[in-house]
Amino acid sequence: MLRPCAQRLRGLRLPSLPPRGSPGRARSAWGRRGEENPPASAETRWKDKAETVVIGGGCVGVSLAYHLAKAGMKDVVLLEKSELTAGSTWHAAGLTTYFHPGINLKKIHYTSIKLYEKLEEETGQVVGFHQPGSIRIATTPVRVDEFKYQMTRTGWHATEQYIIGPEKIQEMFPLLNMDKILAGLYNPGDGHIDPYSLTMALAAGARKYGALLKYPAPVTSLKPRSDGTWDVETPQGSVRANRIVNAAGFWAREVGKMVGLEHPLIPVQHQYVVTSTIPEVKALKRELPVLRDLEGSYYLRQERDGLLFGPYESQEKMKVQDSWVTSGVPAGFGKELFESDLDRIMEHVEVAMEMVPVLKKADIINIVNGPITYSPDILPMVGPHQGIRNYWVAIGFGYGIIHAGGVGKYLSDWILHGEPPFDLIELDPNRYGKWTTTQYTEAKARESYGFNNIVGYPKEERFAGRPTQRVSGLYKTLESKCSMGFHAGWEQPHWFYKPGQDTQYRPSFRRTNWFEPVGSEYKQVMQKVGVIDLSPFGKFNIKGQDSVRLLDHLFANVIPKVGFTNISHMLTPKGRVYAELTVSHQTPGEFLLITGSGSELHDLRWIEEEAVNGGYDVEIKNITDELGVLGIAGPHARKVLQKLTAEDLSDDVFKFLQTKSLKVSDIPVTAIRISYTGELGWELYHRREDSAALYDIVMDAGQEEGIDNFGTYALNALRLEKAFRAWGSEMNCDTNPLEAGLDYFIKLNKPADFIGKQALKQIKAKGLKRRLVCLTLATDDVDPEGNESIWFDGKVVGNTTSGTYSYSIQKSLAFAYVPIELSKVGQQVEVELLGRNYPASIIQEPLVLTEPTRNRLRKKSRKDKI
Repeated sequence: MLRPCAQRLRGLRLPSLPPRGSPGRARSAWGRRGEENPPASAETRWKDKAETVVIGGGCVGVSLAYHLAKAGMKDVVLLEKSELTAGSTWHAAGLTTYFHPGINLKKIHYTSIKLYEKLEEETGQVVGFHQPGSIRIATTPVRVDEFKYQMTRTGWHATEQYIIGPEKIQEMFPLLNMDKILAGLYNPGDGHIDPYSLTMALAAGARKYGALLKYPAPVTSLKPRSDGTWDVETPQGSVRANRIVNAAGFWAREVGKMVGLEHPLIPVQHQYVVTSTIPEVKALKRELPVLRDLEGSYYLRQERDGLLFGPYESQEKMKVQDSWVTSGVPAGFGKELFESDLDRIMEHVEVAMEMVPVLKKADIINIVNGPITYSPDILPMVGPHQGIRNYWVAIGFGYGIIHAGGVGKYLSDWILHGEPPFDLIELDPNRYGKWTTTQYTEAKARESYGFNNIVGYPKEERFAGRPTQRVSGLYKTLESKCSMGFHAGWEQPHWFYKPGQDTQYRPSFRRTNWFEPVGSEYKQVMQKVGVIDLSPFGKFNIKGQDSVRLLDHLFANVIPKVGFTNISHMLTPKGRVYAELTVSHQTPGEFLLITGSGSELHDLRWIEEEAVNGGYDVEIKNITDELGVLGIAGPHARKVLQKLTAEDLSDDVFKFLQTKSLKVSDIPVTAIRISYTGELGWELYHRREDSAALYDIVMDAGQEEGIDNFGTYALNALRLEKAFRAWGSEMNCDTNPLEAGLDYFIKLNKPADFIGKQALKQIKAKGLKRRLVCLTLATDDVDPEGNESIWFDGKVVGNTTSGTYSYSIQKSLAFAYVPIELSKVGQQVEVELLGRNYPASIIQEPLVLTEPTRNRLRKKSRKDKI
């Protein structure tokens, strides 16, 4: 029965769709008419100068223009090459949802929906917003676990979300076949909106507040000026802009090339189908909630008295528009569609017909196959771009409708206030670099599209496109011995396996095959000596006559003396933690700065921008790819290294946080006595091409001491026991350093007026409302990961930031933010894990003293005895 139906559908004429190759009408792809374009007279103005020029008239670009103008920016100009909504916006399915597995992306979704709810009243433009709610259905036990995992992360957010049972699901969606359904994840307030009408309402609002929306006005040239402004050229004239924002959708690559960038974007063909009236749907008394069948990999919603159905094909079947990558988007392409291809989606159609049987009798009146732009990880790129002054992006939106409102507000706030309103480093355009080739981008876009609805595990790894060219010098040596993780293009060992152990990648919501090996690596470092590849660190060299003055302005800590290292934080003007780095003063006025792999270009952009804006005479060089890093840690670390160097490594001569240039065997290294494990250790910075030889030498020298490898999972357990905070978890742009317990590193009394100093003084004077604490909890086979809800007296009062299993006390261990009144040692709270609340106790940190502290206490004890 299914095949004849499909054959019949292939022959149907689709009258509501624009013919292939024609401009089409400005309306939703399934035929709902939006508001007409504004009168031409409203678009006859021109501005020679602008504070911000937004390039692209889709929902994202128009939202940004709306928010900037509404916030009071006087000169906002939006340039659209053809007409508003051309591109991906006009044919979008228009889904809106509060749900997102990303913690702060929930805020983007929330902001969008709250805006859409009031936009019609504000602008007078109909937006066609329906909010029947949505249900994600689970048909396997692991999906139920996934829902529980997501529920632990929603309690401390404003979004409503519930797990509901089969009876409630059937009540809300009576057309379902309930045979396989175990549970549902329900979001009230979810729904769908007419993308064309939404964009026109945002446009009306933008004009109301003074923005100029000009179209057709294709950008033909972008010319940077020495003062950081831009000349934006179009056939209509030129605009001098203080900043430009690339929001050009699937033309974003072409705009990027104008400024010398290759944005990692791939156009993907996404299909959905719309049915004619279905009697059973028409007979319903209320609109069906949006359905997401995760195992079937499709979404389904009501469209008038029929249904709209959109699948995500596997990476083998889905289609990438390769010709656009190699040859660019065809000139004049705007509101066209690709030919439909039902064969690609038939397996999803059949699954949907089984789940929603009324589909078997439905006629399909529209098949929409349009381009959607994907980044490698499916997340958009939002924010200022490193290396090019005053060039911002809002591109790569696989889900532009739900992101548009929130991203417009987020970017507007960032532009107007000089810092992001909250942390969204997962959207940072600078998470990609020169290692992100076209081949990598295509492989990852295929994977991301095909994996759209797969189970989202903690510690998830995806393997397409790997390895990149950015492998460390140890990759070939270690790849057969360990499970590698992906870090900003690098491969880095997560954990090592021994003969006879399970070597497979087995993600789980509970303890899995890496649990015991990581415990062995933990003991290795605590009892003997371990080696870890730390090459993915971001590494910058800064020197010049103003280097000390620049760093004193950037960092809240004092500048270390020559030959020493410290941990320093860059703060935002509002006193939040923008970054954490180690700063080593190598020679007078020359510094080595180290940051995490995921924040390499994020931090570099900030440093470069402050150097330019302040007129500092410095040279800043990114040497991340030039240097390898080998960490060695454990009680026997000194004994092993001393065999290989003439340099005295004794505690009195090579002190903690000291840095020296020396030779290990014959290999030159910069050695810093520091270790994120909290144990005796060094980080050895060396030429990347020397990594394999250095590793072999160190491993050979340590045979007598029982030296062995350890990975980042063991490192995480070790640092949490020592109460070391991690940027991106315990601190970021959502937190200030005082509530994060970083007081030791913040020198409010230093003479330099560092960024955020005045704000931090005010924060301190007002007093803190919450504080980071360390807590332990006894669980069964599950450990905290971070972002779980903290409960007290039946209410959610905070959240974890990171967690692990403590192999020293054989309990779970976590950092968490709680209200100041609940932050005392001994306070009892609960941590929600997989649908169960576990009793937890706040402890005195650290759980395990660091080696330098233990050493200092030993020396003091000896002096006291004497």
